Amino acid sequence: MKPIKKDELFESLGDFLKLKGVELKDGAYAKRIRQGCNLLTDAINGTQKTVKHARVEVDKKLDQLRQTIHEATAPKEPPASSAQRPASAGASKKERSRPGRKRSSSPKNRAKSARR
Repeated sequence: MKPIKKDELFESLGDFLKLKGVELKDGAYAKRIRQGCNLLTDAINGTQKTVKHARVEVDKKLDQLRQTIHEATAPKEPPASSAQRPASAGASKKERSRPGRKRSSSPKNRAKSARR
């Protein structure tokens, strides 16, 4: 959004009030209304600057977060050569399992084997 000029809000309010049949003449009321419009203009312009700055900062942080996620989820590089792997890393699941330990079957499978 474009910033609001100093007396733009007061002039727009004056035009609106003229359409409704009220004319702002120079005096105490008009002076206070002008001051209020100037305060409101400053607040709006300050808020616009703050929002713009916050948007830039959020975009930076979001880009950092995207980069972090990308690095964490990117495929890992394959090892340089398979000859350098340690012996335990190449062992199959059967070789690593405990000897003499039986796998427990699910309750469904136990019920089926009991019926036979």
